[in-house]
Amino acid sequence: RAASWLHLARSVARRVERQAWRLVEQEGTDAVNPLALTYLNRLSDLCFVWARLANDGGRADRLWKPCDNC
Repeated sequence: RAASWLHLARSVARRVERQAWRLVEQEGTDAVNPLALTYLNRLSDLCFVWARLANDGGRADRLWKPCDNC
């Protein structure tokens, strides 16, 4: 359960990072602090690592299979 919440947090951090980069593309580099972009990127990485550690309780990660329900 903790791993799923951490993966959700990671996806939100990635979404915010993409929006910040869009703002940079539209408004220029002064629109967003470069350290904020780095922070958002590292935050999503950290959430991913934490999610993997949370799953390390004897259960394997559920891998996505593109045709699992075909």
